[in-house]
Amino acid sequence: MTPWPHAPPHMLKTGGIYMITAGTHMKLHHFKDKETLDFLQDSLLELTNKLGWELHAWAILSNHYHFVGRSPETAMNLKSMLAQLHQLTSSRVNLRDGTPNRKVWHNFRDTKLTIHTSYMARLNYVHQNAVKHGLVSKASLYPWCSAGKFEMSSNRSFVNSVYSFDYSKVKVYDEF
Repeated sequence: MTPWPHAPPHMLKTGGIYMITAGTHMKLHHFKDKETLDFLQDSLLELTNKLGWELHAWAILSNHYHFVGRSPETAMNLKSMLAQLHQLTSSRVNLRDGTPNRKVWHNFRDTKLTIHTSYMARLNYVHQNAVKHGLVSKASLYPWCSAGKFEMSSNRSFVNSVYSFDYSKVKVYDEF
């Protein structure tokens, strides 16, 4: 009998640039207020920095998040980093809601990006995620996304180049 995995396989032995997507259990909107969105974003930025990940883009919504980043020499610390992030943020929303043992996060998917055009399309996808979900009309207006920082700190021609990549064919499980 062939065992069927209950989660996507994670091939993290080599370093590189990865796109990560994680969603909440049953797609529930646990991070729906400014305080918890701020906490999730701050926690993500602090943990990735502490563990040697260089984030290129991120978007945090009420029931999922995405980020694109360069791993340290190997990406082997990704699972433990996300486990820490999910435990920390689950504890916060469960304390708020008085539900200490509730499952908040479901799983995560990782994709190693090895083709430049794929990388550029995914950068655009992550930056535009709040627009895609109808939360804002312009990506830089969404405070829990890197688009505003990206637009202010990057060369205008690079921003225009990233934003010119069509992300409609990017295959990311994002039905939240």
